[in-house]
Amino acid sequence: MALIDAHGRKHDYMRISVTDRCNLRCLYCMGEEGIEQLPHKDILSYEEILKVVRAGAELGISKIRITGGEPLVRKGVVGLVREIAEVKGITDLAMTTNGILLPRYAAELKKAGLKRVNISIDSLNPELYHTITRCGELALALKGIEAALEHDLKPVKLNIVLMKGVNDQEVLDFIRLTLKEELHTRFIEYMPIGDHDQSYQDHYLPLSYVTETAEKAGLPLKPVPVPGGAGPAEAYILPGGKGTVGLIHPISKHFCDSCNRLRLTTDGHLKACLYWQDEMPVRPALEDMEALQALIREVLSSKPVEHQMASDGHCGSVKPGAMRGMSKTGG
Repeated sequence: MALIDAHGRKHDYMRISVTDRCNLRCLYCMGEEGIEQLPHKDILSYEEILKVVRAGAELGISKIRITGGEPLVRKGVVGLVREIAEVKGITDLAMTTNGILLPRYAAELKKAGLKRVNISIDSLNPELYHTITRCGELALALKGIEAALEHDLKPVKLNIVLMKGVNDQEVLDFIRLTLKEELHTRFIEYMPIGDHDQSYQDHYLPLSYVTETAEKAGLPLKPVPVPGGAGPAEAYILPGGKGTVGLIHPISKHFCDSCNRLRLTTDGHLKACLYWQDEMPVRPALEDMEALQALIREVLSSKPVEHQMASDGHCGSVKPGAMRGMSKTGG
C-alpha cells in the first residue's frame, strides 16, 4: 500500500512535533520572550501520537522524525521513541534537536531505537551562538554533537540556517568541519515562517553563496549521494573529507516535485506542506483506525503541487495569519 498524492508523489515520511517548548530562543524561530505556549490539554499525548503513527505505517509511512520546539524538553520522550521504534513498518527513526540535552539522553535514545539526529547549530562562535539563540552556550551544543557521535546516532547532521550579515562569515568554518569529523553540515535557506517576514527580507541568502565562497577559498566541492538516504539536500564532499556538505534550497531551488512528507503538529493537526496553511485535526478520528487513515488520505489529496513560497515568489510578503510558527509545526 502506498500514499500517493494527486501529483504522483509517494509519501513515506512523517515529521512529528511533540512540543512547542524550547530551551533556546533562536532569532528565526521565535521572539525574545518566547512564544505563547499551548495549554497542556491541547498538546497531543504520546498515546494519540502513536495512534497516528500506527495508522500511517499501515498506509506506507516508514520514516519518522521527531521534532519540536526542542523534543528533549518533553518528559518521557525516550519512551515515545521506544514505542515508535516497535511499530511494524517503521524502518527509520530520527530526531531534530539543538543538542543541548543530548549528553544526558543520547545513550538512552540509541538503546530505545533512535537511529540518527540532526543538530541545529547556527554558529561556531560562542558569542554569536549566544546572540542567535538569545541564551544558549555553544560549549553545551558541542558536547551534544560529541555525545551523538559517541553513541552512534549517525549520520550526525548539523543544520545551519544561513543568514546574511549574521553567520555568513562562518561558511568556510562549517565546511572545514567535514574534514576533521564524520559530520554532515547542511546549510538551509532562511524561510519566512510565522511572523518572520521582515527578518527574512533582511537576512535571506541563496545557497549559491556557499558554493561560491568555497570556490573562492579553493575548496572543491564534489557532488556525492546524500548520506542517510533520500532527502531534499544536495550533498558534496571535500577531497579527504570524513563528512559531507549539504545544501537545502526551499526557496531558490524548491524541491516540491520530490516532497515525500506529512507533518503532525504539536496540537494535533496534520499538514501536507510546511508552507501552506491547510491542515486537519486528527483528534476527531483517533478512535477509529479506518477514519484516521481516511483523514490521512484526505489531507494528502489536497496537497498543492508546490509550496506558497514558490507560488508567491520568495521576495514577496507572507500572507498575514497564513502560517503557524515553526515551533508548533516542527522543523
